[in-house]
Amino acid sequence: QVQLVESGGGLVQAGGSLRLSCAVSGRSSSSYAVGWFRQAPGKEREFAAAISWSDNITSYADSVKGRFTISRDNADNTVFLRMNSLKPEDTAVYYCAAASLDRAVVAADLYSYWGQGTQVTVSS
Repeated sequence: QVQLVESGGGLVQAGGSLRLSCAVSGRSSSSYAVGWFRQAPGKEREFAAAISWSDNITSYADSVKGRFTISRDNADNTVFLRMNSLKPEDTAVYYCAAASLDRAVVAADLYSYWGQGTQVTVSS
């Protein structure tokens, strides 16, 4: 079993930055690909970014590419999502998830474990 806990969300003005953290714990917690997804009110959950576990290969949605950066500290079992140049349309609940695959997984249904989410609100 793997547990994930997100933190770092909050309220920020457009153009600002936030860094989300995802603390991963449990059996072989550093041997999982980790992804960030987001869900805005009234919309479906969508992929934002992902990182593999062994070689830090990353993948990004087009909507966040160039603004968001995913990284991981395997020694600390933590994955980060640095979000710059935030826009009101980035407002959503952000979830991290873990998949027992060694690649940057985009598809949500390949993730077995999910955190509870952290709210990010970007004001205009």
